[in-house]
Amino acid sequence: MDIETNFHHKGLIEVRNGVASGNQTSDHASLVMASLSWNRLLTLRTSLISWLLPSIVCRTVVGVEGCRLIMNRLLRDSAIVLFALCLAVVSYFVPVLAAAEQSDEAQRYYERGVVLLKKGDLAAASEAARKAIELNPSSAEAHHLLGVIYFKEKRPAQAADAFTHALKLKPAYPDALNDLAEVNRIRGKSAEAEQALKRAIEIDPRHADSYFDLAKLYEQRRDVASATKTYQALLAVYPNHREGLYNLALLYEAQGDSRGARETVGRLLKLDPKNADAWYLAGRVAEKNNVLDEAAYSYRQAIAAKPSFVDAHYNLAFIHRSQGRPLEAEQELLEVVRYRPAYAEAHMNLGVIYTELNRLDEAEQSYERAVALKPDYAEAHYNLGVFYELHRKDLPKALAHYQKYLNLGGRDDRVARIVGSSGR
Repeated sequence: MDIETNFHHKGLIEVRNGVASGNQTSDHASLVMASLSWNRLLTLRTSLISWLLPSIVCRTVVGVEGCRLIMNRLLRDSAIVLFALCLAVVSYFVPVLAAAEQSDEAQRYYERGVVLLKKGDLAAASEAARKAIELNPSSAEAHHLLGVIYFKEKRPAQAADAFTHALKLKPAYPDALNDLAEVNRIRGKSAEAEQALKRAIEIDPRHADSYFDLAKLYEQRRDVASATKTYQALLAVYPNHREGLYNLALLYEAQGDSRGARETVGRLLKLDPKNADAWYLAGRVAEKNNVLDEAAYSYRQAIAAKPSFVDAHYNLAFIHRSQGRPLEAEQELLEVVRYRPAYAEAHMNLGVIYTELNRLDEAEQSYERAVALKPDYAEAHYNLGVFYELHRKDLPKALAHYQKYLNLGGRDDRVARIVGSSGR
């Protein structure tokens, strides 16, 4: 205690001397002392003690030589303490840095797996995903990736397990929920699929895939009202969702809502003027409403976007024929059989047109081709019977085709009488 007191007074003297800049008068010293608050004096006392105590101890207790030894020992002990502190810090950060490096490596394997999956290399993608999981078992994304790979490999049970594991690690994971729903749908678990999709939408109200897949699920159940509402909800979030617009237009058409179908497919065509399917649907809606010029225009646009669009050629041929243009109808039907040679109905309708044009040999070939491609085609047998009866005057052949027509369930009183009278 005495040593500390003596040291304290000496410290104050040294500070006063420093502040006075060499002025030794007692009056000036008193003014300096008065300017120091009590708290600052206490702080200064503590600081001076901590800095100068070793020196005072040395000088008052053991002398100069002893002081040097003590100071050396203090320096050595300080170095040991500092080294121990460094080891403690390093020992703390080494596992942290190692874990970070391992996590980075896991991420690299995950990204590699994604690239390989896009390239279609499922085996290599699976290996990369498994390595990512090995390095970072808590990576929900890596488990999800493995589930997608299983799904591509047609292993739905393993895919479901992987998606479920991903959701345990990350419950609010809409992509995993969406993919799990798809697996459940394929496995016939419609209720579980619906629940997962609704949960995905709840987590992310802008998750387009979940709206779309939920609407498709309702369509499979033939729940047209729920499917329609879900497509409408999707389009409220994404007004330009092209598949959503197309499918909603199809639903409107199926429900007989021509106005809704026309407006919806019109929105789609503004976004995608070269969408062949949309033009075909627009043509079909117009044709049902007997707006034939608009229907023909739409079918031609569909064909311009997709020249091999067989159904558009076929429907356009009917419009041409109904409007008295048999040659244009013939050209469209020839396009049909060029792209689809086994289309029996197109061959039969070519027979009808050739008959109208009095090109009887071509008509006969077309009719015969139709029944050869489709032996149970009742309408073709009927038309061929009429052709042989009226244009070839070949009653036996006519009766043979009439009989086949009746056997296939055809109902025509005149044909029945002809066949009946020939039997008598």
